[in-house]
Amino acid sequence: MTGRGPLAGIRVIELGNFIAAPTAGRLLADFGAEVIKVERPGTGDELRRWRLHEGVTSLLFRTLGRNKKSITADLASPAGREAVCRLVRNADVLLENFRPGTLEKWGLGPDELQRGNPALVIVRISGYGQTGPYRDRPGFGGVAEAIGGLRALTGCPGQPPVRVGVSLADSVAGLYAVIGALMGLLERRSGEVHGEVVDVALYEAVYSLMESLVPDYDAFGAVREPAGASLPGIAPSGTYRCADGKYLVVSGNGDAIFARLMRAVGRADLADDRRMADNHGRVQHAHELDAVIGEWTARHTLDEASTLLAEAAVPCGPILTVEDIVHDPHYTARGMHEHHTVRIGQSKRDVLFPGIVPKLRNRPGRTRWLGPELGEHNTELLPTPAKEN
Repeated sequence: MTGRGPLAGIRVIELGNFIAAPTAGRLLADFGAEVIKVERPGTGDELRRWRLHEGVTSLLFRTLGRNKKSITADLASPAGREAVCRLVRNADVLLENFRPGTLEKWGLGPDELQRGNPALVIVRISGYGQTGPYRDRPGFGGVAEAIGGLRALTGCPGQPPVRVGVSLADSVAGLYAVIGALMGLLERRSGEVHGEVVDVALYEAVYSLMESLVPDYDAFGAVREPAGASLPGIAPSGTYRCADGKYLVVSGNGDAIFARLMRAVGRADLADDRRMADNHGRVQHAHELDAVIGEWTARHTLDEASTLLAEAAVPCGPILTVEDIVHDPHYTARGMHEHHTVRIGQSKRDVLFPGIVPKLRNRPGRTRWLGPELGEHNTELLPTPAKEN
């Protein structure tokens, strides 16, 4: 095992703000890439003050900014643009999530940047992509979840759609951005002279999660609607209340798993019922099956139900709160909790941060440092610091 990640030697310039591009930059940095985050002088990435509980820099920024270097440059000024261009000439990847046309307005479009560095991989993240009639619209993750089809499926029937409590669209777009960047880097091995330009749209990142939503509509006129805690077209799969008022998620939708589930809840008759032999048949009786499982969980505490179903090899799990996650032994055993000392206000504290995903056996990623102070690496990376800092 080596301390150098698999992306060691790769230089990434991050021009992103908020969540999407910084998520991509964090993942690349986790596995050894040198990620240089370019921030606005004075204020920096707005994420520094999102969910700010105390001090001047949020733990959200410390998390998404980990393993990165921070410099400041005003891209609206000639001096700032020249500073970035000097860095880009020796870079492998550039990440950006400005509105389409912004880089071109500054003279930093792909043609200009790749003229000075033909092998540069440019990854562009925006609300609607670099082309199409919506390209100029501003787009945040929440809007992308609506346009991409997700919000029409969330919540309970007859109630307003809801969102999940994280920036899902931005995070998924960040994953696609990393995939695009890595494919661009692999493409260079073929001897390609011109670097790739990757176009990631937030709404398309969400739309890619919609499975057979459109094919089912086009072929059969089927329109999926909000279904609360269940998963339409797949049965049984849902959330069930236990005797102690806690909830258990049960996924018994595999054919063999279903049989084990029914025997575990004392309904061997349903396990052997030919009508329930496959998912198509079970979906026709989804309400009946939900009632059977719900009546069983209502007679057991969460721990009892979890233990019995686990012994029967039925996928299930409690809905963990953040307190549960912090104390969960499996999270700890998998290295998903890392202790780091962080400055908050005038003091330093030992704080838990999330670990690295995915796990690599030979050259794993690691947290070398938390999100940096604004402009912390100006002296190192900008030999002649711009006066605007």
